[in-house]
Amino acid sequence: MGEKMGNLRRTSMCGLLRTENIGEEVVLMGWVQKERNLGSIIFVDLRDTTGISQIVFDSTVSKEVFEKAEKLRSEYVIAVKGTVRARQSVNKEIPTGDIEVLAQELKILDEAETPPIYIKDDDNVSETMRLKYRYLDLRKPKMQANLKLRAKTAKVVRDFFYENNFVEVETPMLTKPTPEGARDYLVPSRVNPGQFYALPQSPQLMKQLLMVSGMDRYYQIVKCFRDEDLRANRQPEFTQIDVEMSFVDVDDVISMNEKLLYRLFKEIKGVEIELPIRRMTYKEAMEKYGVDKPDLRFGFEFKDISDIVKNSNFKVFFDTIENGGVVKGINVKGYGDSFTRKDITSLEEYSKTYGAKGLAWIKLTDDGITSPIAKFFDEEEFKNILNRFEAEKGDLILIIADKYSVVCDSLGNLRNEVARRLGILSDDDFKLVWITEFPLFEYDEEENRYVAKHHPFTHPMDEDIDLLETNPDQVRAKAYDIVINGDEMGGGSIRINNSDLQARMFKALGFSDEEAREKFGFLMDAFRYGTPPHGGIAYGLDRLIMLFTKSSNIRDVIAFPKTQSATCLMTDAPTVVSNKQLEEVHIKLQD
Repeated sequence: MGEKMGNLRRTSMCGLLRTENIGEEVVLMGWVQKERNLGSIIFVDLRDTTGISQIVFDSTVSKEVFEKAEKLRSEYVIAVKGTVRARQSVNKEIPTGDIEVLAQELKILDEAETPPIYIKDDDNVSETMRLKYRYLDLRKPKMQANLKLRAKTAKVVRDFFYENNFVEVETPMLTKPTPEGARDYLVPSRVNPGQFYALPQSPQLMKQLLMVSGMDRYYQIVKCFRDEDLRANRQPEFTQIDVEMSFVDVDDVISMNEKLLYRLFKEIKGVEIELPIRRMTYKEAMEKYGVDKPDLRFGFEFKDISDIVKNSNFKVFFDTIENGGVVKGINVKGYGDSFTRKDITSLEEYSKTYGAKGLAWIKLTDDGITSPIAKFFDEEEFKNILNRFEAEKGDLILIIADKYSVVCDSLGNLRNEVARRLGILSDDDFKLVWITEFPLFEYDEEENRYVAKHHPFTHPMDEDIDLLETNPDQVRAKAYDIVINGDEMGGGSIRINNSDLQARMFKALGFSDEEAREKFGFLMDAFRYGTPPHGGIAYGLDRLIMLFTKSSNIRDVIAFPKTQSATCLMTDAPTVVSNKQLEEVHIKLQD
């Protein structure tokens, strides 16, 4: 049951009252956070989207209002009219802690049942309950702050692109299925029996067509959809900041986006990042860090000791190099004492989850050198190993021997894990790097052919074009990723704008002329009528908001997210539909 607001009109927000408002008559509206009845006085914390104000109901002021206040419970929605006064017991924990509101009038706008979850940030309720009652979870100050910061970020992006002559263009949600990337979400067409639309994995083809259309500069904050097996921090629907520019090459796209990143960090985090942002080739990133999204907040760079140990008596190293593999390691400099023998065994088990067969180690302590592999090397070899790692007392050297890809994967992830376990990563330290010159192709073992590492429209490096037919594995792409603190925040490339080169690309990917035309005919047709050089980038907005809010869970920065099984616990989507609905779209389910 609730009362009409009557002549009460909200005049102030709960979290904005300060000492300068003392003496003012105000009307506040919101939810009861908690109530404390001390007999003749009732204190109520009233919450709205801006914060909390303490409301005082005094039985000597109005018995009728006081008796009504006695009925208040958690999450009741109320309107209160009263006078702002100085608070006797100041609360330094909240911005409104110097004042309180002495109530003269109270209206209960709606009562509430006892909520199944507490409306407070430190509630340890399960994520299942949080998602089921998302509308209650979103009442928490932290969640509201996350959504407000997300909105502010979107505004900064829009303002920046508007100032730089980009045009915001909406692209269709119902589009044609694409053959590359993850699975499409398919939508049956009622008016075209047996035919399907796809929800876009990205507006890639459309934004290229906008460049053909002469738009020159385009952007869009857009929903994208991928029907893939979800891992941590993946969502079936996610948001991209999508960008495309005409008459540009790599430097132009990077330069413009560095200005955007500078603006975002300054306005959202109050941090001035250093420009230009460091650049690192894909090859250098893999050689030094084993991953194409290196976290540069700490060192522990790879050192290759293959040349030192290739003739050693240590069979594991010798056999690995004989079979074309490599031996690399990292020096956990200065942190050797932080890892016991048991800890090192745990690190070995961790590295095995990424394909490593084992983990060799050398520990330098005040008592000397401890290592299960030292006995396999002569004095000169072991000295050279220590020199290569610039080893000193207090260091721990971790070494993996295997084929190149396994060493990169296992040692690269181990490097990150060591830093996590040491607790040396700060959320307030931002290290940005552009990764450039990615391989144009990667080999798909299952399909037994080369596939595009990014997409089929990525332009090869000019000097590598002649290798398309003869050495596709050596062709580098005009592609670039922006990596922040070990996470890929965005990626893009310069696109092919020449029909002949695009045909060579399709051929290198194993597409016949018929397949290429069937899948991309409309784009190939458009390219026949004059296509400017163009390129762009797409950022993961959700990931950026995670970075800015220091969130470890992507679901904390999306209003109504899905679970890892792509379901919505609040609405019970996806769900069964009626036979009539299925018949309308000409679909019959298998028994």
